[in-house]
Amino acid sequence: MTDPANLTHRLARRDDLDAIVAIYNSTVASRMVTADTEEITVASREAWFDDHDPQRRPLWVAQQDGEIIGWLSYSNFYGRPAYAGTAELSIYLHEAHRGRGLGRYFLEQAIAFAPQIGVHTLLGFIFGHNEPSLKLFERFGFARWAHMPGVATLDGIERDLVILGKRVG
Repeated sequence: MTDPANLTHRLARRDDLDAIVAIYNSTVASRMVTADTEEITVASREAWFDDHDPQRRPLWVAQQDGEIIGWLSYSNFYGRPAYAGTAELSIYLHEAHRGRGLGRYFLEQAIAFAPQIGVHTLLGFIFGHNEPSLKLFERFGFARWAHMPGVATLDGIERDLVILGKRVG
């Protein structure tokens, strides 16, 4: 279990981008978390980083004993003004901290914080075969709002996408 006493999160800084990308890239090979099939570069994520306005769509990193062990981002949903109150959550964890409570910590914090940035609806886009993530979101009251069969192909295997949602304000 990740020790919550040593755990903190803060807004990500530009100099955290190497660690953020390394954690993301550690999930690519599993074909469980991301639809990217190749590792990404730090340079390719600079615009994405800049899109995370701390006042509206923050990007957080979790630290334990000074090491970045995971990150969470709020991202715009659909990019139209009428959807400004809805945000997609993404959570990525360092391999050594998966299944140890960090995902629960992040979701708890994200749900509580959402109204402070004008978000009333949170979404999670999760592969249908990613049972640990589906169970985590459902444990926090997210419901399955959409099931999109076979919309992703990973290594020749069609994968489903499940969209989970929760009203928080």
